[in-house]
Amino acid sequence: MTTKIVADDSGGRASRLYRQGNEWFCSTSLKSDIAIEVEGTLFHLHKFPLISKCGKIARIIKGLQDAKDDVHTLLNGCPAGSDGFLIAARFCYENKVMLKPENILLVYLVADFLEMTEEYSEDNLLMQAESFIHRVILRSWNDCILALQNSQNYILEAENLAIVQKCLNAVSQMACLDPSLVRKPILYGSLQSPGGSILWNGINTGARINSSLSDWWFEDISVLSFPVFKKFIETINMRGIRSLNLSGALMFYTMKHFPGLDRWQNRQGARRVGSLSIDSAAVDQKILIESIVELLPENKGKSYCRFLLGLLRLAMILGVDWSCRDSLERKIGMQLELVTLDRFFIPNFSDSDHLYDTDCIERIIRNFLSFHSPKITPFSASSSYPVIPRSSTILDKATKLIDDYLAEVASDVNLKPEKMQSLLEVFPEYLRKLDDGIYRALDIYFKEHPQLQENEREKLCRVINFRKLSTDACIHASQNESLPLRAVLQVLFSEQQQLRSTLSKLNLITHNEDNMTATANEIAGEFIQREGWVSVARENQYLRVDMERMQSKVRELENHFMIIKKYMGRFSRRSISR
Repeated sequence: MTTKIVADDSGGRASRLYRQGNEWFCSTSLKSDIAIEVEGTLFHLHKFPLISKCGKIARIIKGLQDAKDDVHTLLNGCPAGSDGFLIAARFCYENKVMLKPENILLVYLVADFLEMTEEYSEDNLLMQAESFIHRVILRSWNDCILALQNSQNYILEAENLAIVQKCLNAVSQMACLDPSLVRKPILYGSLQSPGGSILWNGINTGARINSSLSDWWFEDISVLSFPVFKKFIETINMRGIRSLNLSGALMFYTMKHFPGLDRWQNRQGARRVGSLSIDSAAVDQKILIESIVELLPENKGKSYCRFLLGLLRLAMILGVDWSCRDSLERKIGMQLELVTLDRFFIPNFSDSDHLYDTDCIERIIRNFLSFHSPKITPFSASSSYPVIPRSSTILDKATKLIDDYLAEVASDVNLKPEKMQSLLEVFPEYLRKLDDGIYRALDIYFKEHPQLQENEREKLCRVINFRKLSTDACIHASQNESLPLRAVLQVLFSEQQQLRSTLSKLNLITHNEDNMTATANEIAGEFIQREGWVSVARENQYLRVDMERMQSKVRELENHFMIIKKYMGRFSRRSISR
């Protein structure tokens, strides 16, 4: 087997350490008197260089009874395994190590693990690493990011070290400053000209990096592994950073590590589970989603709301735990008025035949109601209904969204009457100015489900407050054959009550000479309008009755024709037989 000489990183000359197979040797005339095994790799070294700098190795050798003879020991828990121990071994023999942002935290971890302190040697490795971190790393945004980025493979060993927290503190502090005072963006790196313009293939494009935006650090931070990224978010959050920037960083990080999330932010992703790869890494994705949701602040905004809806779809696909889904639904519910209809359709990923997950939508609506319930006065003195603050458009936008959603899901032929009724009742009727949206949804539902029994239709129609239907809706309902007869009668009765109320107002005004003429004209106009459509409604009812009678007569004539035709057939057969 050939011997491989490994180049020394510190000076470029041949190193005293070389590798042969899975073992490391030192090219000196002295025989090795200690063999240290690290994760299956064997290092044949000498005691003195090691114990003069490594406190941990010194204690191991001192604890062995046969320390005077050749020693073979197993070293467990060394950061980065054999690669990490190789750094320390070279320093023990060469007294030099190349320190740079990419390896500084690993060097510090190894030196701390092996106890390479000033107690055993002056200017030992731990002191050199710590000095380099304070002099170079903590003063540079780029170097801090590179150091943290390259620590992701051993972050579990490094997370409890104070030096890692110092790097996170430095980065979080710089993220709150003007980027022009901090660094050149890692995003562009060498693609930036000395004048600050962006280069493409060495050509000055003339475009400049906008350094005044508060989101300049999102791209750089997104290269970190999630354990490091999570610690950064927790650190910068304690500094009191704006929640808008915090949510922006989390959105950027999530979109980068889940590039298919855009598909799940709109209706086009419905029920196409196969378009998102779910393999053995799905468990890690599930844990990542759950961890990201824990960090999300309670912000409000259209883009943030759209992101939350896409994240909820993805969370349902990956099967996250209930607390994660509940957190997302609560954050969406608190800003329901910002949701657009095309984003509100949550595909049903269960074994049910329903196209959409209506249970999820019900929970979101309940969260919206619980969040806005303190803004609704419980009862007024003159009415049994709560008083709605008309100055606010939040309830109006939410009502329109829910009504439009009901109209869309009503066309689902697999939607059961119980589910439809639950959807209709989840948003209280007293919060609606008009019930036209409920009527429209039921009209669609009845036409798409012609097999419904009369009692099922009547039960669904109980949700409608016919007194809150507009004039156009009343006219349509009075002619709607899909509605049960009881519902049509309720429409006519409700309108008759309103007509009487209008007449009483008109009579009151005619007996009061001090009232304004404009008010009288207004109510008179209302009376004329209602009288007009009531007449139309009654005429339509008469026409329906006449049509039914005519159809009955046609059926009778058809029966008579069939009987005559039957007798004529018998008569013709008899004539032929004669």
